[in-house]
Amino acid sequence: MKYLIAGLGNIGAEYAHTRHNIGFDVLDALAGASNSFFSPGRLADVAEVRHRGKKLILIKPTTYMNLSGKAINYWLQQENIPVENLLVVVDDLALPLGTLRIRPNGSDAGHNGLKNIQEMLGHQKYARLKFGIGNDYPKGHQVDFVLGKWLPEEQTTLEPRIKQAVHAVLSFASNGIGNTMANFNNK
Repeated sequence: MKYLIAGLGNIGAEYAHTRHNIGFDVLDALAGASNSFFSPGRLADVAEVRHRGKKLILIKPTTYMNLSGKAINYWLQQENIPVENLLVVVDDLALPLGTLRIRPNGSDAGHNGLKNIQEMLGHQKYARLKFGIGNDYPKGHQVDFVLGKWLPEEQTTLEPRIKQAVHAVLSFASNGIGNTMANFNNK
């Protein structure tokens, strides 16, 4: 059985390890823990991980955040993966730093990457792993905040939460969305 795990972010050195790129960072940690490496592919950098008899295709879209759906739609079709086996890893301003929230579907909540995925798929019935980045920014500076680098004091929270997110991704593939939600939401 195959799964498509899409980490959202923006390509380029100026966006590396910013809050908006937490999806890329989670997938990098998953690939690294599995001794897998990303290679350039069509519309995305791609890696493959095997876990408990399941094949996980990891993609980091190279389309920039606002066109993430194009890459996701392509790889779902290319690998013949049902949308039920799609998990999108994305940053979330509404959640406190490091909070993980897995959902089987939902609105885009104003997130342009999720909005584009919904447009490309024609629905919002796909699983997502939201990674809280907090919302500690002055009014009118949301873009600067999400595209900003992590503060040194945030780094201590970040590393163990990224590891927890990796476990949540693997749980999604091996235990399903319901069990993953029960085991990882609000923990």
